[in-house]
Amino acid sequence: MKPAPGQRWRAPYATDPATSRGRLIPEPPSATRTPFQRDRDRIIHSTAFRRLAHKTQVFVHHEGDHYRTRLTHTIEVAQIARALARTLGLDEDLAETIALAHDLGHTPFGHTGEDVLHARMSAFGGFDHNAQALRIVTRLEARYADFDGLNLTWEALEGLVKHNGPLLTASGSPTPRYAKDGVPLAVLEYDEKQALGLTQFAGLEAQVAALADDVAYNAHDIDDGLRAGLFDVGDLRVVPFLARLLDEIEAWRPGLERTRVIHELVRRVITLMVEDLGSQTARNVEASVPRTADDIRTAEGPVAAFSTDMAEAEKAVKNFLYATMYRHPEVMRIRRDADRVVADLFDRFTQDPTLMPGEWRQGLEGASEARIARRACDYIAGMTDRYALIEHRRLFDDTPELR
Repeated sequence: MKPAPGQRWRAPYATDPATSRGRLIPEPPSATRTPFQRDRDRIIHSTAFRRLAHKTQVFVHHEGDHYRTRLTHTIEVAQIARALARTLGLDEDLAETIALAHDLGHTPFGHTGEDVLHARMSAFGGFDHNAQALRIVTRLEARYADFDGLNLTWEALEGLVKHNGPLLTASGSPTPRYAKDGVPLAVLEYDEKQALGLTQFAGLEAQVAALADDVAYNAHDIDDGLRAGLFDVGDLRVVPFLARLLDEIEAWRPGLERTRVIHELVRRVITLMVEDLGSQTARNVEASVPRTADDIRTAEGPVAAFSTDMAEAEKAVKNFLYATMYRHPEVMRIRRDADRVVADLFDRFTQDPTLMPGEWRQGLEGASEARIARRACDYIAGMTDRYALIEHRRLFDDTPELR
């Protein structure tokens, strides 16, 4: 029986902090916080988390203060993930932790920065933002006297790496997501130190956080795209799911002003997707009868999921946004300029590592080409949009304005 409202209910298939597999470097337990609460707090206080405030979600920061950054997006994902975890009886703190960490590895200028770094790093293991997030929380954050990184629990690292599903098949080959480029080297290297079960699914908290990400960016990219004038409310009607919601709003409040229509639409998109996700996941749980969190990990497929109808609607929303927003000529023009900024920085720093700040060039004397490239990649990936432009202006005479 579930407890009264306001009290915690933990399902048998939830990840229990009391039975956590622990940290790579053992630490004394906290007297006031669970292991997952400590993980969450470490992420919030990290340098990488603060930088998300000045990293692009879709638009560069010059275009207005009301567009979403990686930080505002991350907070929205964490809220949705926590709400879903509460509904399903999962560990809310772990779901929130994974949501807060999921974008730590993103580069400046959105996905364009990732694409450039992946191309430049093709001979040295490539670049993947999930793998970069793992590098940040296991190596690059330098806050503690006894270890590099944040020394997060096994469950938090598992969720960070596998929230989109297994990375390896049972035979040890890359799953379709990684078939082209292989599993990122950073993940494989860390897995040798602390095995993360790369052939299995993550716990349900991580699966919920991954779909919370989809809900958040679908809904809020509609909002940002409308604000930016990349498309209009009427254009959304090509998506039947959105057309139905707009009809409901019009019938409910005829002649409602445009701004309120947009807010009402976004709110309904989030509500319906979250409710559907919670209901379908509960049905999947009922059908598979998992008794432990490990039963979730060893399931034949993901347990967290949209219903068939909502999955089709969500895909249609993504397709609309891809065509009208992410590939909009103005967005593509800015992306081309951002491409040049990131590529220029990488080329210059790998040609002359002494141009990087002291802590980043330290120990590179006589280093291999691969080591220099990875160091430059780590440095650039950690930059905010604004700092990347500052560095480009320091080194070049023709920095684009990105507006």
